[in-house]
Amino acid sequence: MYKIMIVEDDPKLAGLLESHIVRYGNECVKVQEFEHVLDRFKEIRPHVVLLDVNLPSFDGYYWCRQIRSVSTCPIIFISARNGTMDQLRALENGADDYITKPFHYDIVIAKIHSQLRRVYGDYAAVSGERTVDKEGLVLYPERMELRLEDKTATLTKKETILLETLLSRSPRLVSRETILEKLWDDSFVDDNTLSVNITRVRKRLAELGIEDALETVRGSGYRLNAVWKQPK
Repeated sequence: MYKIMIVEDDPKLAGLLESHIVRYGNECVKVQEFEHVLDRFKEIRPHVVLLDVNLPSFDGYYWCRQIRSVSTCPIIFISARNGTMDQLRALENGADDYITKPFHYDIVIAKIHSQLRRVYGDYAAVSGERTVDKEGLVLYPERMELRLEDKTATLTKKETILLETLLSRSPRLVSRETILEKLWDDSFVDDNTLSVNITRVRKRLAELGIEDALETVRGSGYRLNAVWKQPK
């Protein structure tokens, strides 16, 4: 079952969208706190987002950019704005599709299913999505997601790069210099900045129930140990 997040301030329209989405066997969550869309996105972890342009406080373009900063989850705009520039602006801010109101609900469902197939289903398999798998802990760099069994953690871009570096070399030690080069190229970064990013990765692992996997080797670097591996 896929999870669809609706960000629409018209309660009647949001309710009708929800009824159609659920009818086709998917789970639906309606966002009602429009000042905290990104926080709700991180809590819900949806597979697709339906996003209106005209919202209280901040518009849909703003929230699209915020979601794109942490995830590649498909975003479909639904809006009464039917101008070419509105649609171009949505795509430039990271949207995957744009549907103008009024619309036929079956069209919305078809476009949702199209995105699900493209990212998570048959089309994704054909496209050969890149993954990094270590003893069942799977990183999806293009989605910026980390999964272990039925649990998923949403990552930022730097968390994704850091985890890919550690996972691909696990259980070998990764030097501090290697990590700095991967994350910031030749820019100067102090130890505290690196420590903050390491702490964030530990939190993402903890969301999956993984504790004490990321080891600090003082003076050398970091090592990711497969403590989540179940003994046979």
